[in-house]
Amino acid sequence: MRLISEELSFWRDLLSMLEAQYGSNCEIVLHDLTKDYNHTIVDIRNGHITGRKIGDCGNNLGLEVLSGNAKNGNRYNYVTRTDTGKILRSSTQFLRDDDGKIIGSLCINMDITESLAFEKFLHNYNGTGDPAVEVREFFTTDVKSLLECLIQEAQLPIDKTPEHMDRADKLKFLEYLDSKGAFLITKSSERVCEYLGISRYTLYNYLDLLRSKQEQD
Repeated sequence: MRLISEELSFWRDLLSMLEAQYGSNCEIVLHDLTKDYNHTIVDIRNGHITGRKIGDCGNNLGLEVLSGNAKNGNRYNYVTRTDTGKILRSSTQFLRDDDGKIIGSLCINMDITESLAFEKFLHNYNGTGDPAVEVREFFTTDVKSLLECLIQEAQLPIDKTPEHMDRADKLKFLEYLDSKGAFLITKSSERVCEYLGISRYTLYNYLDLLRSKQEQD
């Protein structure tokens, strides 16, 4: 497969077909992952669903794949939620060149909020049905906001403010961020150091410790 930019007319035609097929409740997004991660979206249809537009950034799932911490990366038919409360049924396919290198991704996000409300009514009425498993996916318009989402997500299981975290807590916090590819974001180290109240020297020591431990495991 050639670069996304070299085949953009093909991809735009494909997105037009999918948009016509699935309608205005379906967001279709094309990412060029050879670009700066703050501006990966090269085409998007029905962006009102997540509030994104052409030129906006990739999300946390893409970072995780690019960091090498996800074996495959492709996810099909999973459920996620926007920060405005919309419930989406999503699929993500990563696109690779002839050498197997990831060059982009195609994402489909179907807004199923209303249909789920009806399904819940039927579930209560009939007493049947199993809830879907949710995947945490952050839809932001820039990588700075994406990093803040990942920081808050890393802090949740620790349940302590940074000033009350001990060394073990900070290692756990950094392990989560590293596993999600957070340090691929430009200037993420500065923000994480500021958040934890540590020096860059300490940060890199902690990351070296975590990564060497992972290699041993």
